[in-house]
Amino acid sequence: MTDLEFMDRAERLLLAVEQACDRINDTTDADLDAQRNGGVVTITFANRSQIVINWQKPLHEVWMAARAGGFHYRFDGAQWCDTKGAGEFFAHLGRCASEQAGQALQFSA
Repeated sequence: MTDLEFMDRAERLLLAVEQACDRINDTTDADLDAQRNGGVVTITFANRSQIVINWQKPLHEVWMAARAGGFHYRFDGAQWCDTKGAGEFFAHLGRCASEQAGQALQFSA
């Protein structure tokens, strides 16, 4: 994957996260605050905990930091997968966000 392809895919991932937060706010009482600053999206929950998602262009990875730990994802041609086996990005984000929000939340591409 070229740098340009990576940036395009990573940008689409961050946009999907922002849109999912908007959808969750419209359909639940989770009260997520998603803030974007360049290649970083910070999701702040009502309890003030955060999940931070950012891209790492030199490594062609997307990183996520949550209460559950830090995770690195690479695009495998079909989806973003954790480099250490924690699963697909959006499913894993949903699990981490649900834990931090105290209610079931679903994220998707």
